[in-house]
Amino acid sequence: MFLPYAHQSIQEEDIAAVTRALKSEMITRGPEVEAFEKEIAAYCGAQHAVAFNSASSALIACCHAAELGPNDLLISSPNTFIASISGAFHFRATPVFVDIDRETGNARVDQMLQTANQPTSRGKPVLIPVHFAGLPVDVKTLEDNLRSLDAVIIEDAAQALGSRYYPDGPRIGSCAFSQMTVFSFHPAKVITTGEGGMVTTNDETLAHRLRRFRNNGIERDPTHLTGEAKSWYYEVQEISNNLNFTDLQAALGRSQLARLDTFIAHRRTLVKAYREQLKDLPTIKLLTDRHDADTAFHLFVVQIDFPAHKTSREQVMQQLKAAGIGTQVHYIPLYLHPYCEGQCGDLSDYFPETESYYAQALSLPLYSDLTLADIERVVRELKKALGL
Repeated sequence: MFLPYAHQSIQEEDIAAVTRALKSEMITRGPEVEAFEKEIAAYCGAQHAVAFNSASSALIACCHAAELGPNDLLISSPNTFIASISGAFHFRATPVFVDIDRETGNARVDQMLQTANQPTSRGKPVLIPVHFAGLPVDVKTLEDNLRSLDAVIIEDAAQALGSRYYPDGPRIGSCAFSQMTVFSFHPAKVITTGEGGMVTTNDETLAHRLRRFRNNGIERDPTHLTGEAKSWYYEVQEISNNLNFTDLQAALGRSQLARLDTFIAHRRTLVKAYREQLKDLPTIKLLTDRHDADTAFHLFVVQIDFPAHKTSREQVMQQLKAAGIGTQVHYIPLYLHPYCEGQCGDLSDYFPETESYYAQALSLPLYSDLTLADIERVVRELKKALGL
């Protein structure tokens, strides 16, 4: 059986939940979506949650809600998916990358602060820390040390639903140290709705702006209308798009959410098994285990010294694929992509840790239906591919 690097876990109760939603009166954004939003908010400990058709859309919506503009900086990690910084290009802000900590794969908090706290006569810093692979960024330190009163923190927690701030802190998504947090429900994530995303916030004004942006800029709330409120009346107050989430997706999400803590516990067991079986290999570096008890693992990344084994990453990936094991690279640094390079120039020399990490990174299979026997098989085939 082929083992992909990631895979959704769909059970009969998930299928039954979607079937029930299909038979209901509303299959677009309706009561299931509202219930899912409330359940996510309650799980994270936030006051509001707003569902979107994808986390990518949700991140754009957050930048809009934060009023990101041409004079602002968007500060984030190069070790992430393009959606983390696409708001900078949409709203003509300046994207700024900082180097990563190879122990976590996360952006260095000290460098984010150094950039955000530089004196400026105009604009504000918008910081988007990315909780890579589910490992929590120290967002509290970010918040505590920001000098600008206008600074905004938007957490990209696409990979971190269920993770906590260490040690034993509140759940990511509580927005205890940020204005907004974004989650993804892509099939590779811990729970899935097919596609989909969610923003949590404790700010009612931001929640309202997010909901309006989600629905083509349409305003129906009488307290926000410029014209006279009537039962049929609405106003288009800004131009966005239809970014709505459906009741079919929400029904699946609610069913999956009921098993989230079980999924997290199993993934931690799988990570523990990987660590045990790879601990004595000096040419393979693992991400830190200091936060394992607080982490809802999305990925299991190893950093391999491929030249030491007289091979390349491509050769190892192909050999594993032939053995029925899928792998992936997370991530190609954003500044290396043609669009970003065209906008920002060649930045490789400024990010030595990111470059070193990227040269060695390989994501091994990790998902909720994997077994301990599967982990043994992956490690056995990886050792063969490395000539061990």
